[in-house]
Amino acid sequence: MAPSAARAPIELLAEACRAADADAGARRSLLRDVDVVAIVQIVSWPYADPGTFVARHLGITPRATAVSTVGGNSPQLLVNEFAERIQRGELDVALLGGAECIYTRWRARREPRVELMWEAGDDAPCRWVIGDDRPGSSDYESAHLAVPPTLVYPLFETALRAAAGRTIDEHQRHVSELWAPFSEVAAANPHAWSREAFTPAEIRTVTPENRMVAFPYPKRMCSNIDVDQSAALLLSTYEHARDAGVPDDRIVFLHAGASAHDHWFVTERESLTASPAMRATFSDALRAADLDVDDVARFDLYSCFPSAVELALAALGLDASAADGRPVTVTGGLGFAGGPVNNYPTHAIACMVDALRADRGSTGLTTALGWYATKHAAGVWSTTPPRDGFRRVDEGTTQAKVDAQPRRVPAGLVDGDAIVEATSVAVERDGTPSSAIVAALTSDGSRALANTRDVDAMQLMMREPWEGRSVRIVNDGATNQVIW
Repeated sequence: MAPSAARAPIELLAEACRAADADAGARRSLLRDVDVVAIVQIVSWPYADPGTFVARHLGITPRATAVSTVGGNSPQLLVNEFAERIQRGELDVALLGGAECIYTRWRARREPRVELMWEAGDDAPCRWVIGDDRPGSSDYESAHLAVPPTLVYPLFETALRAAAGRTIDEHQRHVSELWAPFSEVAAANPHAWSREAFTPAEIRTVTPENRMVAFPYPKRMCSNIDVDQSAALLLSTYEHARDAGVPDDRIVFLHAGASAHDHWFVTERESLTASPAMRATFSDALRAADLDVDDVARFDLYSCFPSAVELALAALGLDASAADGRPVTVTGGLGFAGGPVNNYPTHAIACMVDALRADRGSTGLTTALGWYATKHAAGVWSTTPPRDGFRRVDEGTTQAKVDAQPRRVPAGLVDGDAIVEATSVAVERDGTPSSAIVAALTSDGSRALANTRDVDAMQLMMREPWEGRSVRIVNDGATNQVIW
């Protein structure tokens, strides 16, 4: 389809909302009963109040609309927020969803260029904004290029590699074996953007079709935001759903939810190989549901990059080879099923609903993540109703556990030796490395960031691990540089 004929995000979203309504199987539409429309922030087109705009498309008049801040944690955060409000009796039905058309936007910018004539609505900006809107990077991190996720997540990955004591080849094999089952799940998912299963070798081997994006991640290890996708959910009280005629075999219950954030900036975290906020969020959500991790039949772990999944598995105390044999994704992940910016977890929850309907009485855990493994949220689901109703863990309680963890001080400008902790190398389309980030620990335990554009140094980083070696760092008054 030509970009000029492609549907706008709001149109995809309206279609997803109607599909969610039809999927409920009720005698009458639940859409007409919606009290609140809450939308995950859309980045591919500027909607001031997407909830109001989609409501007009649907012909409904909710009492209120809300929109999330930026972050892949947002869908689960919205679910937890409105499930709690439903539990308190503030509303009966909430409609949640999101949509992105990055694929069409990018195609429209290529030659011959196409001007998209999508409407944006003339609504005032939505006043109800849910989530933490702080930027994900500090000025120090931004100055050292640690802004694109494709350059930050490799820092986690190479730190994990060093902690495991693997060579580069051993770790690439390990990661590819973790990642290949994601592609297999996506291949069986009728809603996935990519329906092709890849072998571990096809995932880790660099080819023209699988170019290196940012070492150690080739394209097939990266989230794919080049998609046109939408998903929506309907949350309701059980009584309202039954009154509308929703059959019991269509209902899936949210048992518990929790959320927290790690020390906000990457340079402040004690370790690049662990997420205290993941551990606290997941354990608190499971505890609120009166469960432990052994009771969970399947997971959908947020999967923008392999390191995000490795951190989540470690936080759950599970083996990285695939959660002791249990599925770690029900969608296929952001790299294969599709990564529609902030909205992936909405798709994950929708797939989890289908999986639980097919395995009645089992339990699923969905996780969500924003920024650089920064903001976290989780939900526990089952077709079996919770004994005492939905329980949302007080975020302050969970956050206090994380805030009590040790943190590092960013080193600022450095002139001296430091021990390399992690590396990340940006690679051009022709395979030439263009810039690198080095995270290193100084003698006083502070974390320094430094860059290099020396091609020989960067090529060596891609052949031999630098983690654990001593390097000389100098500064030019603005940024740190690694001396090679």
